[in-house]
Amino acid sequence: MVKIMIAVDGSEASLEAVRHGIRLLGQGLKAHFVIAHVQKEASLLELATQDSDLIANASIEAGMDLVAAAQDLLKAAGASYEVEISLGEAANTLIDISQSTECEQIIIGATGLGGLSSILIGSVSR
Repeated sequence: MVKIMIAVDGSEASLEAVRHGIRLLGQGLKAHFVIAHVQKEASLLELATQDSDLIANASIEAGMDLVAAAQDLLKAAGASYEVEISLGEAANTLIDISQSTECEQIIIGATGLGGLSSILIGSVSR
């Protein structure tokens, strides 16, 4: 069984990446998916003026909300999957997740969240 990480940021492109993984299952591939999402870490100002644990927990909860649609798609397809939510810079953190979960392949959407959403939430594809 191949282990495939799918980077999800809540965008339609990231959900299309999930659908692509599901299509691979339909073609006979035996796979376990790692749904990965990275939230931006709090700024120094936020950490200095607020409870850092509270901020981290809120970020993780927001990440869980963003991957819910991806989970729904995988559940409906009967796919084997796990979810990894981390804090950090998207590209390097996704690499870390793929290595720590021993993924052999990565599926990522061509475009992510745009405009203000990508600034506030972060975009996986950038």
